[in-house]
Amino acid sequence: MTTAALIVAAGRGTRAGGGTPKQWRPLKGRRVIDWTLAAFEKAGVDLTVLVLSADDLPAWAEFSGRPGVVLAEGGAERAASVLNGLRALEPHHVDKVLIHDAARPCVSPELIHSIINALDETSAAAPALAVTDALWTGVQDSVTGTQDRTGLFAAQTPQGFRLDAILAAHNSHPGGAADDVEVARSAGLDVRIIPGEPDNIKITRPEDFARAERILGAEMDIRLGNGYDVHRFGPGSSVSLCGVEIPHEKTLQGHSDADVGMHAVTDAIYGALARGDIGQHFPPSDPQWKGAASEIFLRHAADLAREMGFTISNVDCTLVCEYPKVGPHAAKMREVMAGILGIDADRVSIKATTSERLGFTGRSEGIAALATAALVKA
Repeated sequence: MTTAALIVAAGRGTRAGGGTPKQWRPLKGRRVIDWTLAAFEKAGVDLTVLVLSADDLPAWAEFSGRPGVVLAEGGAERAASVLNGLRALEPHHVDKVLIHDAARPCVSPELIHSIINALDETSAAAPALAVTDALWTGVQDSVTGTQDRTGLFAAQTPQGFRLDAILAAHNSHPGGAADDVEVARSAGLDVRIIPGEPDNIKITRPEDFARAERILGAEMDIRLGNGYDVHRFGPGSSVSLCGVEIPHEKTLQGHSDADVGMHAVTDAIYGALARGDIGQHFPPSDPQWKGAASEIFLRHAADLAREMGFTISNVDCTLVCEYPKVGPHAAKMREVMAGILGIDADRVSIKATTSERLGFTGRSEGIAALATAALVKA
């Protein structure tokens, strides 16, 4: 069966403040709408219809033509917006549709899957939380009574339906419904309650942004990568290590400038991203990289990390050699590497050790480098 997400993003959201509709406001490095769309993409829905206000011209330009996205114009009220979105899905042979508020960016793929799976057995299913707090009635800041909470639930989205059933329900509804479950029930559909999630909040008031940031901050993607490189010594008068030229009686040999430290850190970043190594991105068989500065490789790895949504948290590089002595140059190395990576120098560690005169490094035949990189996507 084909499943679509219908994201209602045409509202103005004035109670949330900020002067901009809440779905377009920033939230932990992205916009609210971006978090919402990403959740459904991660859940693997086949198609998304995005209902936009006619006034949101930049959004129409941004999402028009995006693969897997269909656009529909919002109506005078929510029910009209949903109906427009449902009608936009008719030509796409969709079986199931999940109707979701753009202002619920913390919805989890697991909850989305629960609704999709429930629609294998029923025509309508929606998440909700049982009301556990005492309920009062009140007038002018004074309690006037209590309300029995037995059988009461706080509704959430996405609310899932068989497309044909909910489209027919909306077509026959006079409008003014609180949500799509109300529309479905007015048409005689039974709606199954699926356990909701406390973190699946709807951003309504200004303080909800801070709460959403805390929730989303708990879902970090942390990656670690390791890099290792070796270059032999040859005739020369200096070596390039972590971007610093150090006078020496020999030089390191390689297809590029043979900066063994930069190469190890570059491979550590590629490794954390699961994107191969330097040789795959800059093949030594390609003559254009002959003698190339290694900062080209490192900058490419750092840019790729950012393109994939990651922040480089820190890198640690150990140079293994008898000579030259690294200590006097370590601070400058950290500064240079930090500038290329776009992070603070206190997140870059450069240190050295010997191999107690054992092996090729102990015999001063070359230098080895080991590196670790930590990447975070929040």
